[in-house]
Amino acid sequence: MTAATPPGLPEQPAAGPTELPVPDTVDVREGPEVAHELLSLLPLLGEWHGEGQAAGAEGDHRFGQWMRFAHDGRGFLFYESRTWRIGADGEVAGADQRESGFWRPRGEEEVELLVASPAGLVEIYAGTARTTTSWELVSDVLARTPDHPDTSRATRLYGIVDGALMYAIDRAAGDQPLRPTMSARLERIR
Repeated sequence: MTAATPPGLPEQPAAGPTELPVPDTVDVREGPEVAHELLSLLPLLGEWHGEGQAAGAEGDHRFGQWMRFAHDGRGFLFYESRTWRIGADGEVAGADQRESGFWRPRGEEEVELLVASPAGLVEIYAGTARTTTSWELVSDVLARTPDHPDTSRATRLYGIVDGALMYAIDRAAGDQPLRPTMSARLERIR
């Protein structure tokens, strides 16, 4: 593990310069100018790392997580998240959930989130900024592949508290009530 790699984050090879003519950035001090539309989402911009708890068919488990919010000068944030299971011994026990998508501000307080997962779920959320550093989203459209567990609705709550990004995701199947699915506390690493 290199000195720059946070504990629990798998070591990554040194990154070389991108070959793309218009790179993404997670830092307002470099890359393209931030679009005015993104001001309501600007606190999310960056890379985050931490741990959380998940519930599922295989039981509850701890996970580590890396999350990235980047922009390329246009009026949306590119979002990606990778998680890995943490065993009872505190060691990495293997890959877990992964998703990517886009945060799209709509005016001063409204926001849309589009998310896709290789587990076979595509989610479109509509929501609002509750404060300048918290966002509440409710599913508008959910589409799943035949092998993904039934998911009829979902909510996501994101907030930055004392510099940490915290979130909670609740999901429901059929007409069942929403149930906690994932939550985590992530620290900014970049």
